[in-house]
Amino acid sequence: MPEALLYGLVILSAIAHAVWNALMKSAGDRVLTMVAIRAAGLAFGLVALPFADWPAPQSWKWLALTAAVMFAYYALLIRSYDVGDMSVVYPLARGLAPVLTTVAAFFAIGETLGPDQIVAVAMISFGIMALSFGAGASRGAVGFPLATGVSVAAYSVFAGVGVRAAGTVLGFQACLEIVTGFGMLCYGVTARRADIVAYAGRHGAVGLLAGTMSVAGFLAYLVAARYLPLGPVTALRETSVLFGAVLGTVLLKEGFGPRRIAAALLVTVGIALLAVMR
Repeated sequence: MPEALLYGLVILSAIAHAVWNALMKSAGDRVLTMVAIRAAGLAFGLVALPFADWPAPQSWKWLALTAAVMFAYYALLIRSYDVGDMSVVYPLARGLAPVLTTVAAFFAIGETLGPDQIVAVAMISFGIMALSFGAGASRGAVGFPLATGVSVAAYSVFAGVGVRAAGTVLGFQACLEIVTGFGMLCYGVTARRADIVAYAGRHGAVGLLAGTMSVAGFLAYLVAARYLPLGPVTALRETSVLFGAVLGTVLLKEGFGPRRIAAALLVTVGIALLAVMR
């Protein structure tokens, strides 16, 4: 598959990710929305797995690690949107991830940073610091997104290494969606059983739409991560911060003055440089 097409898939993944995060932030009940998102993933996994190759045994540990970190990611993301604006939470969480992923990729699989990439990392860091202050950026609204960014970096590396070891993109994601979807559905039934039916009637369609975007976006990421370097792929995926900032401002009516616009653009430009530099 041509590299240009693979990188195009990553851009589509970024757009899909920003959209489902906007739906998550705007949801009245974010816990049950996440349950609905992962229920859509569970349905995808159950339908796709019979038509996919079974992941190679050497990938199972990576699949388990990815699933475990994703559960932490779901909890941190929900909490982040409870305490902060999307225009703060989203750039912080996604802007930190490529820096950490690039560092992790260096230690895990030997991907190295060139001078231009170091400049890009510095730009991202300055953008993150600028987003850490001002209205909507309280200590909690900064701390939880930063923790979310750590979880994003961890599952990006685990999933990237795992899908390469699995030998099958579809089989790896199908198994991952089944594990995470079943786990979240069990949590929803156990903790929020009384609210599920009412939620499904009011917001179920939104949750399923967000779930479809989540599954499609991550599938695009895995396809690219199987063939391209993890650092640049993850970095390019995080251009979603720009889409997220726009959605948070236009759809959610969040304040987004000149300082935040400049900071978000700085993060985005840094991420773009990190994606294309060698």
